Order: sequence, then C-alpha cells, then structure tokens
Amino acid sequence: MLPDIPALLPAIAAAIFALAALLQSFAVRRRWRQRRRLSACHRSAWLLVLLSLALLACLLSLSLDGYRRLLAEQPVAQIGVRAFGPQQWALRVDLADGTHESVQLSGDDWQLDARVIKWTPRAVSLGAQPLYRVERISGRWRDTAKAQSTPPSIAAIGGDGVLDLWQLKRRYPAWLPWVDADFGSAAYMPLIDGARYEVTLAAAGGLIARPADAQTKAKLDAVDW
Repeated sequence: MLPDIPALLPAIAAAIFALAALLQSFAVRRRWRQRRRLSACHRSAWLLVLLSLALLACLLSLSLDGYRRLLAEQPVAQIGVRAFGPQQWALRVDLADGTHESVQLSGDDWQLDARVIKWTPRAVSLGAQPLYRVERISGRWRDTAKAQSTPPSIAAIGGDGVLDLWQLKRRYPAWLPWVDADFGSAAYMPLIDGARYEVTLAAAGGLIARPADAQTKAKLDAVDW
C-alpha cells in the first residue's frame, strides 16, 4: 500500500522544524561563547518558536494516526461469521489496511462503528480529504427487552493512536477550526452462520454493509432480510 502523502505532511513538517531548531541551537551556543549576548537571546527566541512548531506538528501527526483518507466509496472491512453456540458467534474482521481481528459476539446482528472527520471548505480547497477510522464492532439484539436485560458484547478494533484528532476536536474545538464536522457512522447486518459481508464507507461519510457473496445473499433472502 502506498503511503498517504497528505497524512505524512505533519510528520515531515515536524522533522523540518526539529532540524531547524537543532541548527538554531548551534548558533545560540556559538554566539554565547563569542559573548554576543543580545544575538544569542535573539536566536534563543527563534529556537523556542521552532521547537513549539515542531511539537505542534508532531502532535498533529500523532492525532491523525489510524485515520485514512476517504476519497470515494471505499472498502473498510470484510466480516466472516461462524456460530459456536446459541446466538454465540465468532467473527473475523479483515480491515482495509491488511490487518485482521478475531472477536466473539452474542446477539442477532453485528454492528460496526466508525469515526468520520470532515474539513472546512477552505481546507478542502487546499487538498484535505475526509478521514475515517474503524472504532469497534458489537452484538445487537433486535428485541428491545432482550437488549435491555443482556449485557452488550463489544470489541474494540483498529487500535488507538497516542492522540486522537476526534478527541482533540471535542475537548478543544477552538484549536481545530479547520475541522468542519466529526461524527460517528454505523452499519449492521444479521449474524448468520457462514455469512460473509463487506463494509464500505461512502464519500458522504456513511457506512454501507452488503453481502460479500451470492451464498450470503441467499442466506439473507431466506430470513427475509
């Protein structure tokens, strides 16, 4: 898979600012040894600015970790289902980045949740693309009383970065004015033994679940889904 160049830009910027700060630190030391105190203080001020910019770029790079660009309707996951007991299911979730997760759920349906981030029109005009991140998969009971009386089965998938742009936007909205919208999207389908599903994310930001093969479609037709 080719690297996502826009997602690498904050990391590249952090490296450039850090290198510039390192060079500036040498200049500060040299001027201090030459007893050019005023010039050394001036260089020190620039050193602090460059270090701050490097830190901010590094934090932005970390906050984007785990997110992927959403260019069109894009594959998100393939889900295979196997029964191992009454309404007990083993699922294999193959993610678009080539990794996979094995989880166990109980319920009538599975539900996959993702986070979506969209940018302001100005950011979009500069090349920013919507981002998504798979968050978790859970079991879903169709009967309301059953759902209220039975603890849900939930598994986190996709992993978490050190920082998360989603959480930063919610905690410090004024810091990220270029983020236009951040929301969750979910899709669910029946848990049927032997079924395989594919999940995609539309450019508008909504998850879409479909049968991955003709056999699964026939199984869904048999239960009037």
